[in-house]
Amino acid sequence: MSRLPPVIFFIHTRFSYILFCLILAGVIAPAHVQAKTSEPKWLSVQYQQVVEERTLDAVIEAVNKATVSAQTSGRVTQIYFDVDDVVHKGDVLLRLRDRDQRARFNAARARHVEAKAEYLRVKEIHAKKLVARSALDKAEARLKSAKAEMDRAQENLQNTIVRAPYSGIVVKRYIEVGETARVGQRLFTGLSLESLRASVNLPQDLINVVRKLKRARVISGSEFEPGEKNQSVIAKSMIISPYADPVSRTFLLRVNLPPGQHGMYPGMAVKVAFVTREVKKLLVPITAVTHRSEVSAVYVKDKDGKISMRQVRLGRVVNHNQIEILAGLDEGERIASDPLAATVHLKEQNAKFVSDSTS
Repeated sequence: MSRLPPVIFFIHTRFSYILFCLILAGVIAPAHVQAKTSEPKWLSVQYQQVVEERTLDAVIEAVNKATVSAQTSGRVTQIYFDVDDVVHKGDVLLRLRDRDQRARFNAARARHVEAKAEYLRVKEIHAKKLVARSALDKAEARLKSAKAEMDRAQENLQNTIVRAPYSGIVVKRYIEVGETARVGQRLFTGLSLESLRASVNLPQDLINVVRKLKRARVISGSEFEPGEKNQSVIAKSMIISPYADPVSRTFLLRVNLPPGQHGMYPGMAVKVAFVTREVKKLLVPITAVTHRSEVSAVYVKDKDGKISMRQVRLGRVVNHNQIEILAGLDEGERIASDPLAATVHLKEQNAKFVSDSTS
């Protein structure tokens, strides 16, 4: 390592000494001391419209429960679904042997083609006034009869393929492959997943307000558990029993969900939140509140720009990210959204006041 010339070394050493003295004297501050913290964001406290709810336990039920029966006879050749399987509307549940039905359909279709050709021939002759009107009417009647017979045969052929009438869950199966199904014999029983409702016992102290407002939402899971996947579905309608249970003093209420898949299934335990009233509350972000031991406080900035920490009394959490202020703040006052940044500025403010007082 090369050494500096004596003159340059002397100047460098002298400059370092002077800079060190200026730092000690406070004339020059280090870079990290000179850097100022960013100004905290200030929020204006306002009253907001809040919906108050009463939450009750409920159970999901299927509105539609149906049994699919055989519409034609035949031996079962294939079964595609079993108990507890989820099916979608239009899915093929099973197939019957269709040899007889297909033969009847082909014969009926041939008779229909023949009757149609005869009707067109008689119609052409009638237009030339070579046959009576009665002959044309008989040909038309035979054509309609053949068409009806063909449609009936086609429907019987289609009935050899049994499809799901709606999306749902298979809860029972009554037949096996190789067995012969008769007309009207039960094949499957299923629950619909497209039309669901929540059944809840409503206390009598809520009956009047629920009947008046008729506003509710169905909650799957615990929406108050952070990180848990939850879902809230607004009720489509509700049916309230006109009388109360004489033992429990509750009204049976069924809350209908809108059509579609909502991740809820019959038998699930859910909660139903009923709207009881709408009120105005003074709300602030939860992150704006700081806690010192048992004291809850916010940082307030007055009209003169002075920052102070003020104790507040808190209410309930609203919408997961806001909290109600019961006392300690007035509407229109400004609070810091970041208590940590406000703390730094408060210390700078106090240090400046002390410096101004001693100077």
